[in-house]
Amino acid sequence: MSPTTSSTTPLPQRTAASARRELPEAPFLAAARGGRPARTPVWFMRQAGRSLPEYRALREGVAMLDACFDPEMLAEITLQPVRRHEVDAAILFSDIVVPLKAAGVDIDIVPGTGPVVASPVRDLAAVKALPELVPDQVGQVADGVRLLVERLGGTPLIGFAGAPFTLASYLIEGGPSRNHEHTKALMHSSPELWHELAGRLADIALTFLRAQLDAGVDAVQLFDSWAGALSERDYREFVLPHSAKVLDGVASYGVPRIHFGVGTGELLAAMRDAGADVVGVDWRIPLDEAVRRLGGKAVVQGNLDPALLHASWPVLEAEVRRIVAEGRAADGHIFNLGHGVLPGVDPEVLTRVVGLVHEL
Repeated sequence: MSPTTSSTTPLPQRTAASARRELPEAPFLAAARGGRPARTPVWFMRQAGRSLPEYRALREGVAMLDACFDPEMLAEITLQPVRRHEVDAAILFSDIVVPLKAAGVDIDIVPGTGPVVASPVRDLAAVKALPELVPDQVGQVADGVRLLVERLGGTPLIGFAGAPFTLASYLIEGGPSRNHEHTKALMHSSPELWHELAGRLADIALTFLRAQLDAGVDAVQLFDSWAGALSERDYREFVLPHSAKVLDGVASYGVPRIHFGVGTGELLAAMRDAGADVVGVDWRIPLDEAVRRLGGKAVVQGNLDPALLHASWPVLEAEVRRIVAEGRAADGHIFNLGHGVLPGVDPEVLTRVVGLVHEL
C-alpha cells in the first residue's frame, strides 16, 4: 500500500451548511483569511477549562467525557471565556478522543494522566476491529454547536479534531507517551498496517469535523499535538497524506482551516502543505522566523509561552508586545499561546493580555 492511500473509501465532499452565520466584521476570521483587521484577534487554546473557577464549579462531579456529550454543559463551558475575557473566538469544549469514544472505542480520560485506551491497537486484527464513526454518534456535540451558534452573537466558533497521527499514538501506546516508541516502531516496521490505521482515523476525524461544520462552526483546527516527535521526512511519508485527507475533506465548506502541533518548528512547511490556511506555531521559534520558514507568505497563529502567564506583568507585557510585532511579518496573525492555558493561571491575567493585544 502506498503512503498516499488507505483501504478506506474516500468520503464524499460536502458543501457548506445553511446554519453558518455571516460574520464579515469578525477580526478572527479576517486575519485567518490573510486580512488586516482593525485589531489583532486573540483567543487561547484551552481557554475553556480548568483556569476558570466557573468551569470548575460547573464540572464538579461530572466526568470530562460526560461533559463533552452534554449539549447544554459544553455550550456553557465554551461561552465562559468569551464572557470573561472578551476573546475574538470561542473554541468548542470537547476533546480529541470524543469521536473515538462516540464510535465505540474503549477509551477514557483519566484525571492526572490523560486519554487511556483499554486495549492498545498494535496489529491488523485490532485495526480492522476499529469502528467507523457515523454523524449520529456525535449528535449531542452537534446539538451543542447549534446552541452556541444561537448564543455567541458575533463571536466566531472554532470546531476541532485530533489529527490521525496523534490519535494513532494514543491508540498504539495505550495512553500518553514521552517517546512514542511503539508508534514509531509500528510505523517503520509495518507501514501498510500504519497507513491502514491512519486512514481509518482520518475518516473518523473528518466525520467529526463535518458534523461540527454542518451544525455551524466558523473555522476548524486540526490538532496534531505530538507530531513534533517526528522528523520532516517521516512526517511527509507517514502523516501528511492522512492529515491532508482530513483538511481537504472540509475544504468545500470555505472556512479557515488551522493546523497546530507542539514542537513542530521543523515541520511548519509540511503542515501547511497538508492543507492548512493558518499554521499554528508554538513558543520555540519567533513568528517572523516561522513566516520565513513558510516561504515569506503565511497566516500564523501563536505563540506566547503558556508558562509566562505566571510571570510578572512587566515581563509578560514585553513578551506580548514582542509577539504582536513579530506577527506583523505574516499576511495575517491570530494571537494565541504556544500551547494551552495551564490550570493554575490567574484568569485575570488572561483578560489583561486580551486587552493589551487589542490595544496594540
